[in-house]
Amino acid sequence: RKDNTGYDLKQLFIGAEGSLGVVTGVSLLAPPRPKSVQVAFVGVKSYATVREVFSAAKRDLGEILSACEFMDSTALRLVLRHLPGTHAPLADEHPFYVLLEASGANADHDEEKMTAFLEALMTRALIDDGVCTREPSKVAAIWAVRERIAEALNKDGAVYKYDVSIPLPRLSDLVDDSRARVGALARHTVGYGHLGDGNLHLNITADAFTPELTGAIEPFVYEWVGAESGSISAEHGLGLMKAAHIHYSKSSGMVDVMQGIKGLLDPNGIMNPGKVLPAPVAAGDRAAA
Repeated sequence: RKDNTGYDLKQLFIGAEGSLGVVTGVSLLAPPRPKSVQVAFVGVKSYATVREVFSAAKRDLGEILSACEFMDSTALRLVLRHLPGTHAPLADEHPFYVLLEASGANADHDEEKMTAFLEALMTRALIDDGVCTREPSKVAAIWAVRERIAEALNKDGAVYKYDVSIPLPRLSDLVDDSRARVGALARHTVGYGHLGDGNLHLNITADAFTPELTGAIEPFVYEWVGAESGSISAEHGLGLMKAAHIHYSKSSGMVDVMQGIKGLLDPNGIMNPGKVLPAPVAAGDRAAA
């Protein structure tokens, strides 16, 4: 229900990673399961074309568009290499892929809308190949290619994982710049993610975690994201490993406010200590700095 009375403490606790208190009860409003679900998987020549496909999907599929994901060719190649039982949705390899899901209440209407959308993309030469299905087993098989990328990367070696959000036009640029920076130090540099909210999963695999490779990646990735006014943690939170890097996404004033809230609600510092926020700077240390 709508409620605009005071601060929304519920949202504050949801985003706090357990550092402000313990959630003892949850109430969920579950929407009805869609009567119609269909998935399209298309191959395109460039990331610029990925963006054009996404723009067209928002315009032409409208209310039935329920997901729009992208991945590069390296991501799909590693899934097929490391995960037996997975199959390439398309016969040939393409530089980038887009997975689109449409969910609605009228299967015939939704299929007609999706078919017209894909035909328009082909006419405009935006996609080189594609497949569309509403058969549940085939839908699940296509989604598995996207959802199991992280599993495949874990089998490729040591993985440096970054979950960032930046302006949509720049997602592939970060992957390209990271690949060029790490060079032969890494096995693979992979990009995939959620187009709807500019969320990129940047993954770099190597034979092992090494100081040399870590130094090449960090703080480079954080600085790159900060320069784009992005977030160094779009979905998964800061936790312990990224707490000290929060300043790349939040100003010192905002961090001070957060630490003030933490001190008020958890004065003894016992709630998930060391997570989310950097260690407070003592007054004497701050004056010396």
